[in-house]
Amino acid sequence: MALMIAVSLPPLAALLCWIKPFRSVAWGITVVCLAGSFAAGIVVAAHILSNGIEVGIPNWFEADGLSGLVILLASFVCTLAALFAGGYMHHASEQSGRLWWFYCNYNLLTFALIVVPAFASPNLVWVGVELITLFAILLVGFESTPTALEAAWKYAILTLMGAPISLLGFFTLYWAYHLAGGAHLETWRGLYASAATMSPNLLKFSFLLVFVGFGAKAGLAPMHTWLPDAHSQAPTPICAVLSGIKTSVPLYAILRLLSIVLASPEARIGNWMVVIGLVSVGIAAFLLLQVRDYKRMFAYSTVEHMGIILTAAGFATHGGSSGAVAQLLNHSITKSLCFYAAGVVLISLGTRQIKEVRGLFRLSPFAGSALLLCSLAIAGAPPFPIFLSEFSILSAGLRSGHNAAVIVLAILIVIAFIAIFLQVNRMLFGNPEPASTSAFVPPSCRVAILIAALPVVVLGVYIPGPVHSLMMLASQQLGGH
Repeated sequence: MALMIAVSLPPLAALLCWIKPFRSVAWGITVVCLAGSFAAGIVVAAHILSNGIEVGIPNWFEADGLSGLVILLASFVCTLAALFAGGYMHHASEQSGRLWWFYCNYNLLTFALIVVPAFASPNLVWVGVELITLFAILLVGFESTPTALEAAWKYAILTLMGAPISLLGFFTLYWAYHLAGGAHLETWRGLYASAATMSPNLLKFSFLLVFVGFGAKAGLAPMHTWLPDAHSQAPTPICAVLSGIKTSVPLYAILRLLSIVLASPEARIGNWMVVIGLVSVGIAAFLLLQVRDYKRMFAYSTVEHMGIILTAAGFATHGGSSGAVAQLLNHSITKSLCFYAAGVVLISLGTRQIKEVRGLFRLSPFAGSALLLCSLAIAGAPPFPIFLSEFSILSAGLRSGHNAAVIVLAILIVIAFIAIFLQVNRMLFGNPEPASTSAFVPPSCRVAILIAALPVVVLGVYIPGPVHSLMMLASQQLGGH
């Protein structure tokens, strides 16, 4: 029941926002319904910890450790982004008369993000991922400026081109499953149980197609080129969702399929995933050195983190899987905070250019503190949680014998760390421009940032028992040995 409530509340909110008498309170409806969805997600996680699985409709809607974690992250990030949007959209958007339309589509995007990990069938996952893309396109171009529409168009072309490729991959997977004598209804659990008897060549070919199709949506290099444009032009609450969880959900599907391939005795592709992950991290690290837009800076950081997660999963060990799950969790909570901080800088100073922001601490101690905190956290400084997950990934790589990959990954992480702080240092310190005025931060934005900062600070020094248990269950679903 809790799983179905978590899935059902966002479309209900979208319907209410669309009905004319409720349009004036669309923001309140959105926050209340998504908060309810997050509460239901907590109940789902509790049931998974007790029973190992939460079943909504058998063989249709089911959640285990990994999908339960993603549902919890999606509902948390989307709820906070909706809270942040209340003040931000009122002050920053020129489309104030169409905010009901914004919240209607925002709720539909949230629904798609939650329903993908709730689906038990990989074929339905494909449908859900494409729905995410369609709703996100509308929100990226919401401001209807030439640059926003161009970013939305680029995003649409580059990601929708992967749809038929990934669909062919799922058809191939279905073929391999039934050749191995699988049941009529294909589910993630059934595929994993049948992996040892499935054709390794068909499995690898299926994974390759899905990886190409969904890799573009996850922002993996070199299929990432839409990501910095979309993140620089979309409204900041949408950027927080796109970067914090939208890229993670297609990656969730890739990791699900990777665990099935790794469960096959002959279909070994872990080393290729390590190489592709390192390519993503490397491209992002060097792009961070020359970035000029602070929203694009955080977008390139997303490409880096998606590559780190893929690298960790490619180690194909229990330690690598644990590190990948931890990085997925830490990225989602930290990156959304980064875009909230970027949002308050944007509405305060009206520019996205790093060179035009000076002395932020003097203009707005709150915005400057938020930017410093999130930059330290996303770059992987101790004692923040990303430092812990990256350290565990490097340790897992050494234990599994991937010494060269660990050395390269460590060097690239250091380069990205230096690049982020070269940029942020210029924004925080120094003397403001003479014409600059004190910055104003809307109350809802302040509240959202304070709530988002709480898990970022706490998880670096203490991981609650239920959270740790859920992470361990999730890592078991990723496989490894």
